[in-house]
Amino acid sequence: MKIIASRENPAFKAWKKLAQSGRERKKQGQTLLEGVHLVESWHTAYGMPICLLASERGQARAEIADWLAAGARQGVECAVLTDALFAELADTETPSGLLAVVNLPDAREPPAPDADSLLLDGVQDPGNLGSLLRTAAATGFAQVLLSADCASPWSPKTLRAGQGAQFQLRLYENADLPAFLGAFQGTSLATALDGAKSLYAAELGQAPLAWVFGAEGQGVSPDVLVAAQKRIRIPMPGAKTVESLNVGHAAAVCLFESLRRRRVV
Repeated sequence: MKIIASRENPAFKAWKKLAQSGRERKKQGQTLLEGVHLVESWHTAYGMPICLLASERGQARAEIADWLAAGARQGVECAVLTDALFAELADTETPSGLLAVVNLPDAREPPAPDADSLLLDGVQDPGNLGSLLRTAAATGFAQVLLSADCASPWSPKTLRAGQGAQFQLRLYENADLPAFLGAFQGTSLATALDGAKSLYAAELGQAPLAWVFGAEGQGVSPDVLVAAQKRIRIPMPGAKTVESLNVGHAAAVCLFESLRRRRVV
């Protein structure tokens, strides 16, 4: 088992760039997964990572030792880092002891114009983005389009917030949302305040749905809003000083209401 104790190690330098730089992740087509849960979720969806990294303390845990042993049997690069070096790669204050390097999945086909879809317009907070992806996976909205100014779904913070939801979804970054809405073969709905109909009074139908959510504060951008067929608001009769819901909460309300209308049990 390779032991790495120096910050000058070339492999460690490469992993640190992946941990800290979105540009590097995009350039290399790779990212880091942290924790046993994410590694297990990745393995279920795609198979073994290309590299497994453990901390000195972490390798003593049975479940991490099992992953290292399984990786070694399958020819996966495995390494143990000093606890101090591992902490420089980890995204959590209390590192779990296991990291994996993986190749980012490719969206091999263009987004389907007749599939339930979640469109995200300028959602820049990684925590909110991760929550949105978890809701999409939970409700079966497996196609997600992200505008160019969204946070990366593959950053360590978004991956941690998504808890593996990314591996169940077809993700399209830098998507042209108005163009997709123009070709969508279903009903498109954007959350808005002005000129919007109550979610509970609006006709959703059984056709494929494309739900559009924007960043907190700015909301859905004008060009995307115009391209959507319907504007929807979530009634908040109890709110006196609250202007809007968190975008993750708003999406959960709308997507699960879509399921309720379809009587999914």
